Amino acid sequence: MDALENLRRLCLALPEVTERPSHGEPTWFVRGKKTFVTLADHHHDDRSAFWCAAGPDVQQTLMAQAPEQYFRPPYVGHRGWLGVYLDVELDWGVVADLVEDAYRVIAPKTLVARLDARVADPPDVSQSSAHGDL
Repeated sequence: MDALENLRRLCLALPEVTERPSHGEPTWFVRGKKTFVTLADHHHDDRSAFWCAAGPDVQQTLMAQAPEQYFRPPYVGHRGWLGVYLDVELDWGVVADLVEDAYRVIAPKTLVARLDARVADPPDVSQSSAHGDL
């Protein structure tokens, strides 16, 4: 699965998230209004990346720890958003955490509470399938 499909899967798994193009790139919105992640595929340079909302000091901390992986994106970087390069080796667990954190920064408290409830009480997947045990 390519980076865009992985990113799409992570974003669309969150409550009330939709995807539509914005500025020519796939972008994910909470309740169709507020952007929390956007693809930046060669948008401002020759690198593939995504930009996401981030909590206080996350941008500075990650850029200092791994400047080959993270950057301050144009237009939204001054608001603390984080740029994440997709053309380097990725830890998709870390990317999933960044996407969820971006959602938490942007989403209303009711949706964050729904996400917390889902995380606290995950569905029971140990039950046998409707097709019987294999």
